[in-house]
Amino acid sequence: MIQAMFHYEFLRNAFFAGILIGIVAPLLGVFIVVRRLSLIADALSHVTLAGIAASLLLQKKVGTFVSVSPLYMGMTFSVVGSLLVEKLRTVYKHYQELAIPIILSGGIGLSVIFISLADGFNTDLFSYLFGSVSAVSRQDVWIILAITAVVIVTISLLYKELFLLSFDEEYAVASGIRAKLIHFVFIILVALVIAASMRIVGILLVSSLMTLPVAASIRIAKGFKQAIGYSILFGELSVIAGLLLSYQLDLAPGGTIVMLAVLILLMTMIWKKWKRG
Repeated sequence: MIQAMFHYEFLRNAFFAGILIGIVAPLLGVFIVVRRLSLIADALSHVTLAGIAASLLLQKKVGTFVSVSPLYMGMTFSVVGSLLVEKLRTVYKHYQELAIPIILSGGIGLSVIFISLADGFNTDLFSYLFGSVSAVSRQDVWIILAITAVVIVTISLLYKELFLLSFDEEYAVASGIRAKLIHFVFIILVALVIAASMRIVGILLVSSLMTLPVAASIRIAKGFKQAIGYSILFGELSVIAGLLLSYQLDLAPGGTIVMLAVLILLMTMIWKKWKRG
């Protein structure tokens, strides 16, 4: 694949996009796991699927939408879904976990409706569902790069606030931290990363890239920052090795990346058990 990258632009696009996603997805995933919101990635990925299906439907029915990338509408739906999650969390104060299945169910329902109106699946939709190396364009790379820069800068600036909110929200609020605003910013970042990651991993598997490297890192990390470092390392190993293997063996990149992440998780669990023994 390394030699082929010099000849084929789509391989370079996929590789660069994968490196960026391997950083930001586990980075946000650490905060998601610590806050016990692991399923939120699944909910927003299904809402993103609804946006993609709606965009493909419009492209089929309205000619002017042919030149508009489905990624934009997917991001829009994902951001709206993330805001609805936060709103529902305030409505159900004592049952905040209900917000996630509500949005997940709504996303699935909308997806089915849009897909049925478009007369079923097509090749483009399958590439969004399961990821596709050839589907990553230069425009997608620039979008992912911009999102990566925003995420890294935001996490750097709000690290202390996010850390306190993740471990002790009541103390953070008592300390004067604007919890609602921080939650609002964080959930939008999650939505954007999920929408951006679907080109490589696929909508149905993107939540795995945000949780599996984190699950592996917390088995061996001795602190929060170390967990972030290991998560990014494991995420990058999964993405890069997954792209190389999927190209060499002609496999779906999303599934290959996720299975490598599962393998890394199993190895860390075995190593931890061996170390204790």
